[in-house]
Amino acid sequence: MQQILCTTAVFGIFATASLADMARYDLDPDHTTVYFTIDHIGYAKTLGVFTEVTGSFLYDTETQQLSDVQVAIRAESVTTFQDARDSHVRNRDFLNVSTFPEITFTANGGNPTNTNSGTVTGDLTILGQSRPVTLNATLNKVAEYPFGHGREVLGLSLNTSIMRSDFGMTYGVDNGLVGDEVTINIETEAIKSDN
Repeated sequence: MQQILCTTAVFGIFATASLADMARYDLDPDHTTVYFTIDHIGYAKTLGVFTEVTGSFLYDTETQQLSDVQVAIRAESVTTFQDARDSHVRNRDFLNVSTFPEITFTANGGNPTNTNSGTVTGDLTILGQSRPVTLNATLNKVAEYPFGHGREVLGLSLNTSIMRSDFGMTYGVDNGLVGDEVTINIETEAIKSDN
């Protein structure tokens, strides 16, 4: 799944200001997790995690304006904590990673509900098919990092759900082996760029 969601853009961050006043934030790969759950034959939810995610966005902490969200997920980085299942999820029945190596999410704004939450709607691309997706976003914290690089960091939590059949991923849907609805969660720390 190409550049995506997590940035998914999100980040409960929104309003109106000029791009010149906006700063760039890069997702911290060491503190970004994209994970999903999906029904397995009605017995329980199966957990999956993507371990390779990159992304950035523009944001103004004063006006809450969000723009230029670009997120990419390396599809092959998926793990479900079981080798045989991982191989199946990577093949043509599901992510088809050899043909579609990335999942991506792009967005150009958001809608606040209060000072630290809102929604971000953008385009999610899976298996080469793009569909509009709305993320629920919570801005957990904005502060200078207490050690290391010492730059400003935004802490964000995001979630949404999709129907995988909307992207042409239909294996196991009709016979109920694998659920159609996929619940997606993103936890990330985004670092303000020096540039």
